Amino acid sequence: MTALPGPIEEVRDLTPAQLQALLPSWTTPKVIRGLVADWPLVQAARRSPADAVAHLKHFDHGTMPVTATTAPPEAHGRIFYNADMSGFNFRREQIPLKVVLDTLLKYQGQPAPPTIYVASTTLDSFLPGFRQDNPLALGMDDPLASIWVGNRSRIAAHQDVPDNLACVAAGRRRVTLFPPEQIGNLYIGPLDFNPAGQAVSLVDFAAPDLERFPRFADAWARAQVAELGPGDALFIPSLWWHHMEGLDDFNVLVNYWWRAVPGWMDTPMNALMLAILALRDLPPAERAHWQAMFDHYVFEAGVQTSGHIPDAARGVLGPLDATAASNVRSVLRRRLDR
Repeated sequence: MTALPGPIEEVRDLTPAQLQALLPSWTTPKVIRGLVADWPLVQAARRSPADAVAHLKHFDHGTMPVTATTAPPEAHGRIFYNADMSGFNFRREQIPLKVVLDTLLKYQGQPAPPTIYVASTTLDSFLPGFRQDNPLALGMDDPLASIWVGNRSRIAAHQDVPDNLACVAAGRRRVTLFPPEQIGNLYIGPLDFNPAGQAVSLVDFAAPDLERFPRFADAWARAQVAELGPGDALFIPSLWWHHMEGLDDFNVLVNYWWRAVPGWMDTPMNALMLAILALRDLPPAERAHWQAMFDHYVFEAGVQTSGHIPDAARGVLGPLDATAASNVRSVLRRRLDR
């Protein structure tokens, strides 16, 4: 590949008030240097991994095990499928967090340790008090805050429906991003059988096989890359593809997910799965008719869709609220249970 990825746009010296004002308007990725540099965890990690571990243990109540993903040294940190995609190259087990942390310290400095990766663990459930000690006000109601802990790892490019603010608290991370429209060039794997709940790119970014995946060269030309250190943060908009690499022997990331939509709205992924079931394999002419229907009722909906219908008679074509959404779900359940 001759093209080189471009940098992710960077901003610096944001105050909490500025962050809260800017976040709702951002639709492209941003690296925010030093956003959480004052966190006690970041300060501890800059002293040593052992100090960072001590800080995390302070909040660990020890009553619930975390889910730890482990892969053998020959995986080289890549959390992925096995060779024939009949399964995965890792296993998961329930382990006390303090055991995971001590094991990570034990493997410090070893040239070929097993990969150890604790992903998406809810902060308030597993480390109560952490957010009070390491605060970040985003100006929105109840974002989902999670912590990710591990050693060197490579997480295949995937996308999330919510917006995401990822804060590096220990170690270094390399992040590679792609716009949502690059989906066709990333060679995405199965929707319903994948390493962690989201479909992933099948391309090994460390050694792209362009004979098997030739369009990846086009995606690479649109990629954006940044290396983040302790205290830095990254805003990843909804549906942007992101490939995440933990570069050090000890890495901690804290992220916040949120959707700027009412809570009664459903996830669009449910609509995608239902569309695959109901539309994808229709005859081409019929599928084209349904494409026009979706444009009319969904993607280009406006006054031409329902302006000619009295307000009280519009039903699901009128403004949606929690009550209307509940009615739609009831209709869907009845239809799907036939």
